[in-house]
Amino acid sequence: MKFIDETVISVKAGNGGDGCLSFRREKYIPFGGPDGGDGGIGGSIIATAKDGLNTLADFRNKNEFRASNGEKGGGKNKKGKAGEDLVIELPVGSVIYDNESGNEICDLESHGQSVELAKGGDFGLGNTRFKSSTNRAPRKITKGIKGESKKYKIVLKVLADVGLVGLPNVGKSSILSAVSMARPKIANYEFTTLHPNLGVVLINEYEKFVVADIPGLIEGASSGLGLGIQFLKHISRTKLLLHVIDISNSDIKKITKDIQVIETELKNYDDKLFNMSRWYVFNKIDLLNRKDLMDMKNNIVKNHDSNVYFTSSINKNGLEKMCNDIWNHLREIYND
Repeated sequence: MKFIDETVISVKAGNGGDGCLSFRREKYIPFGGPDGGDGGIGGSIIATAKDGLNTLADFRNKNEFRASNGEKGGGKNKKGKAGEDLVIELPVGSVIYDNESGNEICDLESHGQSVELAKGGDFGLGNTRFKSSTNRAPRKITKGIKGESKKYKIVLKVLADVGLVGLPNVGKSSILSAVSMARPKIANYEFTTLHPNLGVVLINEYEKFVVADIPGLIEGASSGLGLGIQFLKHISRTKLLLHVIDISNSDIKKITKDIQVIETELKNYDDKLFNMSRWYVFNKIDLLNRKDLMDMKNNIVKNHDSNVYFTSSINKNGLEKMCNDIWNHLREIYND
């Protein structure tokens, strides 16, 4: 299924049913009178979050939604049948915006959370409602009210505790595969990751956290180059970013430049994302000999004295400690 994380939908709630104009005409009842019933209320349109959905692909071919109208009232004071509400199921993590103003309407953060997108029209009144001591045979009714019509933009932001960022082909997907049950596509060329991947990291039977891997960023990504910029919104909910850097070439100047490229793109995209807690993961240490690795560690630690990890997704060196430190960090955040 194609990963789609933005869509625009049109919704139209049902109209209310008209009131009925009717009078009793029964053979053995000497006194007639009005008996027109009210119409039924129009169906509303409701969005609800549902676990198990992970894309907005279902809205690619269907983006207009209509709820049913309320029925007209009947004689003998029969009320018209109400229109049925239409429920639109969205992935957990969907954010709904008014398409015209851009204002956020609702952030569906948990399974079962719901919001009314369009309210059904109110019912019309039958002529029974207008009977009085001075008007025994009212011929007045009211029409049902039209249901609301609106347009919404829906943006899916995946729910994850930790986000992986970095240049293409630095090993983000390999790390995700090594620490979780996720199986993203891994290959020796750039942009093998074309959409966000999620993996659950199990610390023990009761403790776990979710990691999101997005396509690699390149220089100029914040201006639209490459793939990653359109997916940065998927790590905006995370509590921690892991900046993955390839150190297999053992060139400290290139490594420093690579770090600066990502930091620049994050800052240009969103100051909040740039200021988020960010740890450095220097990956592919299995490709360095012992001496080069020690020299590299010494150079790196001079500039990054904390939250620095040296890892290999091939032999899993450094990953267990990194995951345990991440869990302790997240536990402190969630317990505050």
